[in-house]
Amino acid sequence: MDFEDFLQDLSSLEVISKDNQKIAVKLKGVPLQYANALRRVCLNGVPVFAIDTVDILENSSVIPDEGLAHRLGLIPLKTDLSRFNEPSKCDCKSETGCTNCRVMLVLDSGDSDVTRSVLSNELSSEDESIKPVSDKIPIVHLAPGQRIKVECYARLGRGTEHAKWNSANISTIIDTDKEDEKILTVESTGALNPEQIILAGVDEVSSKLGQFKETIDQIQE
Repeated sequence: MDFEDFLQDLSSLEVISKDNQKIAVKLKGVPLQYANALRRVCLNGVPVFAIDTVDILENSSVIPDEGLAHRLGLIPLKTDLSRFNEPSKCDCKSETGCTNCRVMLVLDSGDSDVTRSVLSNELSSEDESIKPVSDKIPIVHLAPGQRIKVECYARLGRGTEHAKWNSANISTIIDTDKEDEKILTVESTGALNPEQIILAGVDEVSSKLGQFKETIDQIQE
């Protein structure tokens, strides 16, 4: 089977096990190089949301502004691929983005008289579909009298640009004892469910294959 046939015939893909975080699928009759192409795309080629720009309005914590922005960027965000565009593909063609390609999240810890941890549940998003995958991710510890206040802007990106846009924590290929059968396992960061990563990965590889064929045809002409 060549990869184009595989992309058109998903019956060659059999789900072995799945839960909210991980999926394992059997690839039948797919050469190793094609299976690895899908594995790599599932890991870092499927677009997901991550905080990309942070405006620090106030930060009296012990963490410098750059460290705070870095921590915010690494918080996995739930992603809705059906409603948003990657900035490069958005009709707005704007460097600042629009409501179709950018989402704002804000956090204001307020003042406190006690030492406490600021968690991801304090990030408030302008769009409920784009928010941290967990409410319990630590961001910073604040001593009495300390405060942080930030405005964050999240966008779709890919792990090939930065690891914070990886759609999966791990993506592996294992050969089975049977000929021409391989097991692809994908563990999601939580931004997308595992099935979405697999299907988006297949679409992405199919798109890249189409672009490659167009380039070859142009060269031959």
